[in-house]
Amino acid sequence: NFRSRFIVMFRKVLQTSLRTSQPSLKQAASLRAPLSLLASSSSQAPSVGMVSGMQMRTFAYDQKVIDHYENPRNVGSMAKNGKGVGTGLVGAPACGDVMKLQIKVSDKDGKTIEKAVFKTFGCGSAIASSSYATELIEGMSIDEAVNIKNTDIAQHLKLPPVKLHCSMLAEDAIKAAIKDYKSKVATETE
Repeated sequence: NFRSRFIVMFRKVLQTSLRTSQPSLKQAASLRAPLSLLASSSSQAPSVGMVSGMQMRTFAYDQKVIDHYENPRNVGSMAKNGKGVGTGLVGAPACGDVMKLQIKVSDKDGKTIEKAVFKTFGCGSAIASSSYATELIEGMSIDEAVNIKNTDIAQHLKLPPVKLHCSMLAEDAIKAAIKDYKSKVATETE
């Protein structure tokens, strides 16, 4: 069954990871396996488990992360040079996550974010952070959205400490999209 095949693949990824670096659930998540298999009903405190005789630390994803990963909201892209569109492209070379977040600002007032979309290459926490960020900023003014902090995203999703960099990427993507939008507006008015 799927769960058995996933566990075998997960063990292979972990064994490779243990030989080359620290254990990484990111590699397992990149296989696009349902995060619910990695989830636990217990608290988010790391636990210690054994894989092929090797000790590893694991953590449980909150149901909100699993939901946003398995059912991401606002996936897509807009024309980069479209009117009222701002694009933020950010990445974390250390973990390989890349986020593209785009906003469409209202033509009526030039301040309200009408639509936000994203495309993310990365782990489940990165996808969940992007998905939640787009939900959060839709309907906000750009002045409100630029003040969103990674802690707002991390607290809502209940990200484990080892995954906080994902919420930092989402914050950076929001700010980069707004900066891009503002620079386009400034160029148009000159």
